[in-house]
Amino acid sequence: MSLPHALLTALIERPGSGLELAGRFDRSIGYFWQATHQQIYRELARLEAAGWIEGTAVEGAKGRKRAYRVLPSGRKELARWTVAGQEPMPIRDEVMVRLRAEAVIGPTALADALAKLAAHHRERLEIYRGIEAKGFTPPPDSRAQKLQHLVLKAGIEYERLRAAFCEEAIALMRDED
Repeated sequence: MSLPHALLTALIERPGSGLELAGRFDRSIGYFWQATHQQIYRELARLEAAGWIEGTAVEGAKGRKRAYRVLPSGRKELARWTVAGQEPMPIRDEVMVRLRAEAVIGPTALADALAKLAAHHRERLEIYRGIEAKGFTPPPDSRAQKLQHLVLKAGIEYERLRAAFCEEAIALMRDED
């Protein structure tokens, strides 16, 4: 995933200031690709230097507030990146290694850590289901909304699967042989 391309996407969805973009990012793309506000501001400067976005001073705003919009060259870059090939991402999951370690060293307190992790995934699942109920009821009818809903459904399925996986691992660890 590319932060510049995530920002281009967000700005095409709705132009705005860096602060507005960072807030929207936290509530949407940020669920799938995290970036600090500082990273976002640095990347906005790079995107502007590359000629992909344009920032203009916001009249009447205090400080140096700027509003950003994507330029045609930015749209062209996003289109290029969207269809570029992608290698499958390798799995790097600490939970899997911890479970293997638990298997070879014997009982540890891993079940307690997994219970906390399962709770985190259930909380995130409820957030996603709330977003779905609020933003996708009735079901979307436009192509763009259907694709956005598909991304959300992937997040819902991921969180559901991870919570269930943790719960199954806990049950196995607590099962006396």
